[in-house]
Amino acid sequence: MHGSGFKAPGASATSKQAGDAAEDAALLHLQRAGLRLVKRNYRTPGRGGGEIDLVMLDKDGTTVFVEVRSRTGVDHGGAAASISARKRQRIVFAARHYLMQLRSIPPCRFDGVVRDHGTIEWLRGAFDAT
Repeated sequence: MHGSGFKAPGASATSKQAGDAAEDAALLHLQRAGLRLVKRNYRTPGRGGGEIDLVMLDKDGTTVFVEVRSRTGVDHGGAAASISARKRQRIVFAARHYLMQLRSIPPCRFDGVVRDHGTIEWLRGAFDAT
């Protein structure tokens, strides 16, 4: 789960496992709410692009780009606060790249799934593309 706040180049296996576990928990949470997985860890080609942790399809046909963040502490505002303006910009860039590959542009939204101290919260419409 690149961008979870856990992984970085050279990150320990434990950090990667924690990030993957947060992403797995987020995916299960969204699937239980009726969303369907379309793509996991969508990345744009080349350096400096972006990544979307989960691309989901909501029951109403909306494509949902999901950023998963997890923190064990609430330092610096917790997991939700870690979705910085720069991070949002990179997610929007990746979403635009993803959408360019489709025949028509579906309704879309950007959600966050955050996990603080093991508690999962789904933030629908966490940010927009502006």
